[in-house]
Amino acid sequence: MSLTDKAIEQIRELIRTGALPPGSKLPPEQELAGQLGLSRNLAREAVKALSVARVLEVRRGDGTYVTSLQPSLLLEGLGGAVELLQSDSAALLDLMEVRRLLEPVATALAATRITDAQLAEVKQHLDAMREARDDVERLNVHDAAFHRAVVSATGNESLLTLLEGVSGRTLRARIWRGLVDTHAAGRTLAEHEAIFRALSHRDAALSQAAALLHVSSTEQWLREHLDSTDTGV
Repeated sequence: MSLTDKAIEQIRELIRTGALPPGSKLPPEQELAGQLGLSRNLAREAVKALSVARVLEVRRGDGTYVTSLQPSLLLEGLGGAVELLQSDSAALLDLMEVRRLLEPVATALAATRITDAQLAEVKQHLDAMREARDDVERLNVHDAAFHRAVVSATGNESLLTLLEGVSGRTLRARIWRGLVDTHAAGRTLAEHEAIFRALSHRDAALSQAAALLHVSSTEQWLREHLDSTDTGV
């Protein structure tokens, strides 16, 4: 572990133990360095690294604060990382596998917790997808919103952030473009309709099965598309 890593870990420990709770202000740089037994340079580097990770927020002219530490904030970098993996076929398939493992279970949980208002939001995006059958951009926007509304109904912010992260915007657009071009968009819309129907009955097992079918068929399409691209077909 480098000296900078050790400095980062020391500040994290202060946050973990509650010595620096969410929203609190860090001591001035010199005082922080002395408190941790660090040089000012090491303290500065540690603060920079934790700022990039959204653990700390540097407010110009005011000081450095611990952020809210909400999962949506700390995990938001995952989506950016996924976007960088678009040219790596193996990584894309790994991400689809993660989605297949998480999303059906999340959909089952949503079925037991979803409110009428949340269900109406899911239907709103489903209706918009039907109206945008040949418009890839609109399909992509409402597809993402459909799944976000479903997972939001679980009330689990960490789960929502993880699933949004692995379902990258560029990857979704790539899949929808391929589905529209191969006239398979109708089948995928039908899969979304099945998820909605299961949710509307608050049937957890059926919701999980419908989501598993949807994610698995999307994953299979992606595998075949990547295979044909790799072989030049």
